[in-house]
This record gives sequence, C-alpha cells and structure tokens, in this order.
Amino acid sequence: MRIVYLHQYFLTPSMLGDGSAGTRSYEMGRRLACAGHNVEIVTSDTRMARNAGKRGWLITEESGMRVHWLSIRYSNKMSIRDRLVAFGKFALGSSRYAASLKADVVFASSTPLTIALPALYCHWRQRVPMIFEVRDLWPEAPIQMGALRNRLLIYLARRLESTTYNAAAQVIGLSPGICNGIRAAGVPEQKISLIPNSCDLETFNPSVEGGDWRRRLRIDGRHTLFLYFGAMGAANGLQELIVAARSLHESGDRSCIFALIGDGRERHQLEAAAKGLANMRFLGPFPKREMPTLVAAADVCLTLFRDIPILHTCSPNKFFDAISAGKPVLTNMRGWIADLVIKHECGAVVNPGDSQALARAALQLAKSRHELIEMGRRARILAELEFSREKTAFELLKVLERCGSA
Repeated sequence: MRIVYLHQYFLTPSMLGDGSAGTRSYEMGRRLACAGHNVEIVTSDTRMARNAGKRGWLITEESGMRVHWLSIRYSNKMSIRDRLVAFGKFALGSSRYAASLKADVVFASSTPLTIALPALYCHWRQRVPMIFEVRDLWPEAPIQMGALRNRLLIYLARRLESTTYNAAAQVIGLSPGICNGIRAAGVPEQKISLIPNSCDLETFNPSVEGGDWRRRLRIDGRHTLFLYFGAMGAANGLQELIVAARSLHESGDRSCIFALIGDGRERHQLEAAAKGLANMRFLGPFPKREMPTLVAAADVCLTLFRDIPILHTCSPNKFFDAISAGKPVLTNMRGWIADLVIKHECGAVVNPGDSQALARAALQLAKSRHELIEMGRRARILAELEFSREKTAFELLKVLERCGSA
C-alpha cells in the first residue's frame, strides 16, 4: 500500500527538539514501512538546516521512509501571526506536491489544523481515502487559550474542521477527551478511532543509567529530582512550578530539586523568575535520543499544564516517556491522565493552578523514597500493558489497511 503521510513537524530522534518533541510520526512511519508499505512523509524543515538557501524540496531516506522536506522556518517562540504565516506557507507549498505522490491512502496528522488543506487536496485530486489524526483539538485549543480571537478566522477554522471530518474515512483521536471533541463536532461513532500516544519501551526503560546526569546536576542521596521535559510555552503553566519551588526554597527545604529541560517562548521569563533559587536547574534543549539518560536521572517526572479545559484532553509525550522509564508522575492535569495516575497508583495528582498543592505533593513524594520505587514499578507495568508502541502502530495499520482497501 502506498501511504502519503502528512505531518508538518516530523522529527527523527537525532533532531533537536524541546525534550519531549514528538517522534510519533517517525516511529509509526518506520513501522508501517517495516510492514511492507511504501511510506512517503511530507513535512517541513523548520530550522532550514537541510535546504538552507535553496528553494523547493529535499528528499531523504529515513528508516525505510522517503521524507520530503520543505523549508519553512518555525519555532514555538514565534508570534501568533508568524505562526499562522508558517502554517499557511506549508499548506500552500505542500498541496500540489503531496498530490503528485501516488497514493492508495492519505494520512494527515495535526496539529496545525491547516495540514488538512494539502490532505484534502490530495484526497480529492487522487480520489483516495483520507485518514485524519487529531493530536490536539483545533481550533478549540487556540480559541480557549486566547490565541485565536478573530471572528472570521474562527469561522474559517471551524469550517475547515467540519469539512475535514466529513471528508475523512476515519478520524483518529489521541485521547478519550479528543475523541469526545470529535463526536461533539458531529462525527459518527463508526468513523472515530482512539489511538493514543505510546511508549518506547526499549529506549526509555528502567535499566538506563542516569547517574552521570545526577552528578552533573549535583544531585546526591539527600535530593529528590523532579524533572520537567518539554515545551516551555503558554500552555504549560510553568510559572506555577517556579512559585512552588520558591515556596520550598523559602521554607528551608533542600530535598526537592526541579530541573526543566527544553525550550519555548517562555523559557527566558521562567529563568528570570527562578533567579536565586538553589532548587531550580534549566537545561537543553536536547535531541530526543539524549533524553533517556536524562529521564533515568529523575526520581519523579512532571506533566504540567495550565488550567484550561481543552488542555486536559491532551495526550502528552512526556507522560508516556516517563512511565516507559518506570518513573512516577506528578501532574496537575484533570481528565484521563489524572485517572490513569490515580487508578494505577503511579504518581500524584494535584489541582491545576494550585502552586502550594504542587509544593506539598513534591515534598510528600520526596519523603517517600520506597513508595517512589513502587510507583515507578507500577508506571512501567502500565506502559507495557496498555501503551506499547507496537500495539498502537498495529492499531494504526489496521485503520489504514481497512480504509485503503475499501
């Protein structure tokens, strides 16, 4: 089967990301290729490293996939206007190109929602089925966060969402909450598949040694290391963590150390707010391939978001990497991630927006070293039983083959 796979922000493990930058498309794509399918990835070179100073497309081979790169500069540090321009440039620049690649099925993974434009064009031009994967509910997410306010743009975005869902042979959601949002948009149940983010059980696992990073971070047996790795943007609410760290610092606690790895629009602001705090560290960003040893160094991993309803439907990479590594998770998410942590007793959950509760939870975890080990063991069991990458790749393959042969 010939699969044209559209994802604007495709990354390989060797590429520099924010620490939790998603390699889902890479991992899924290479497994589809290993299953004997012809996989053509259409994506952007956001750092313009491969195609610097050139126009047009560059083609590389990546783990059995053919990857088509279009240089479109993008960073989550960019303004909203500049991001919208980047989305538009890629949508326009990739539509005819994607349609020129012979396909039996078109698979598009959002965000941004504008990835639907080249997917729809390829679907209509070649008259082949389209599957649309929803990683975050757009346009609802930028609307709730206040990033999308223009009424005309909101109207157009909702029309694009509706058109895409109607045209798709199948719509994939990465979490139960996302699937609920797809249902609320009027998509019939038989067109919806839940295929969550998944765990790289080989790369992130409890046997990885993190001692070198603990030494570099000056972490010894008296300390409990809480690790946040990922984007440092408006959605992540990391100011709450700084307030919690300051509260513990001022109380005289020296047991909790917080390390933030990644990059984003708010990183400089966060570093400024953390100035003078002995219990804060900032690192990175690093390529995904360097993350396993960093995660291994942690005692607890953090999954944090602002208290905005739509954000609690997310399927965050950092959570799945953490449980793969057998690490307890401290989260302020509501919804399905909180339910998993509570049900499987693999961490702690606090209310979003409550920095003092976050500080108390961190201190309590630091006092329970034996229980942390048990939480980590239960986290790994959860990863193995429910979220192995092979399992989710197999589910995706079934959807693609079913739609491609219809």
